[in-house]
Amino acid sequence: MQSTKLKPHICLLASPGMGHLIPVVELGKRLVAHHDVQVTVFVVASHDDASNSNVHAVPNNNNLFNAVTLPLANISSLVNPDASLGEKILVLMHKSLPALRSAISAMKFRPTALIVDFFGTEAMDVADEFGLLKYMFIASNAWFLACFIHAPAIDKKLLTDEHFNLEKPMELPGCMPVRFQDSLELFLHPNEPIFDFISSIGMKMSLSDGILVNTWDDLEPKTLGSLRDDNLLGRVCKAPVYAIGPLVRSPDVASPSTKTSPSDSRVIILDWLNEQPSQSVIYVSFGSGGTLSAKQMTELAWSLELSQQRFIWVVRPPVENDVSGSYLTVVDNNSAGKLEDYLPHGFLTRTDKVGLVVPAWAPQAEILAHPSVGGFLSHCGWNSTVESIVNGVPMIAWPLHAEQKMNATMLTEEIGVAFRSKELPTESLVTRQEIEMLVRKIMVDKEGHSSIRVRAMELKYGAQKATSNSGSSYKSLSQVAKQCEKSLQELVTLGQGA
Repeated sequence: MQSTKLKPHICLLASPGMGHLIPVVELGKRLVAHHDVQVTVFVVASHDDASNSNVHAVPNNNNLFNAVTLPLANISSLVNPDASLGEKILVLMHKSLPALRSAISAMKFRPTALIVDFFGTEAMDVADEFGLLKYMFIASNAWFLACFIHAPAIDKKLLTDEHFNLEKPMELPGCMPVRFQDSLELFLHPNEPIFDFISSIGMKMSLSDGILVNTWDDLEPKTLGSLRDDNLLGRVCKAPVYAIGPLVRSPDVASPSTKTSPSDSRVIILDWLNEQPSQSVIYVSFGSGGTLSAKQMTELAWSLELSQQRFIWVVRPPVENDVSGSYLTVVDNNSAGKLEDYLPHGFLTRTDKVGLVVPAWAPQAEILAHPSVGGFLSHCGWNSTVESIVNGVPMIAWPLHAEQKMNATMLTEEIGVAFRSKELPTESLVTRQEIEMLVRKIMVDKEGHSSIRVRAMELKYGAQKATSNSGSSYKSLSQVAKQCEKSLQELVTLGQGA
């Protein structure tokens, strides 16, 4: 009988929230499908049930892709209710380490490697305990990574005096500077303990066996070049940087057998899109956790109506003073309440011929891949950004929190595939007149419309090239898989693993 070839077993740790889980799951699927490895994804439980259902819905592929949900940790006594979203996630990840350690220890054979995302950096210590290869995975872009790689080398006084007090851009060697208004919240308080913790994450990254980033060489050549250049950020970043993106969900083609009922929201949306002209619909969504104030929601509704453009709008109840109000909570079609309660009177009736308003959730990957969609008003979360790019869909940038302001600047000023409002939506109300102008600019106006659409298609084809069998991202991930294969063979030789 022919012996079965041993495969490297790679464990991936995903932090809470769809924005973190989706790229981790896609990374695991790609490793299994194209690089001959076995994968276990550890999901840190949160109150977002969609996260668990997303990962457990992945086909098992002959036991090569497995998902394990780590128990929900109670952190109510450990963090202030007003703590930032990032701080809450960091505490959740810390409290999940014992469960991760136990799960790995219970495995029949020792895994080969552990890949952790940004919030799970502490878990690299667990990899050391078990003698595993350890990799960092950045679900965002290389510019975001550059900020944290550079953090340990930052002069705190200079950062305070120039970036915070004088609002000068934060310089990153070999990269586009970060403007004050785009800066991550963590970099505005360099004397707070959280900044020292972030700096320690930057140092830990450099001690890993490699850093995997959800970007590709042609999208961020300058920043990736700096991270790999010993005279620039490579001087600080000692670990090899692998650009392995884009990691995006594949749209599931709806078939009659998948139509569970006439009222199924996915079916309703796709059937509606099938009836619309090519590139005539603007899709409006603020990600899995983004929320608007009641006043801003009213302005957005009026702008869509006044623009006279076809639209799909994913709506959540308004939340005041918290732009990430739905991130770690469950908001579904049943709990979203009546749309009429928080939309302008008569809006749904007046727009029902041209628009589709969807409560809480929509099949975004399928919507953006549909030929009827011609624009995306987005919160600029990196998953949504990449999904838009790979489908050649230009954007209206509407950043809300985290690194989304940086993403918006990259999209509008460096990559050239988006428009944005004059003022940040988080700083002032964006009026219906300005939003209407942006919608018409991206959908119908000749000025800017043609060039931005051409640029979007260029990026789409570049993304396809990167993930092809001869592409840069395929080769980068292949290097990681080969490193794991080499480590496995060394373990087998020593009789320690399988």
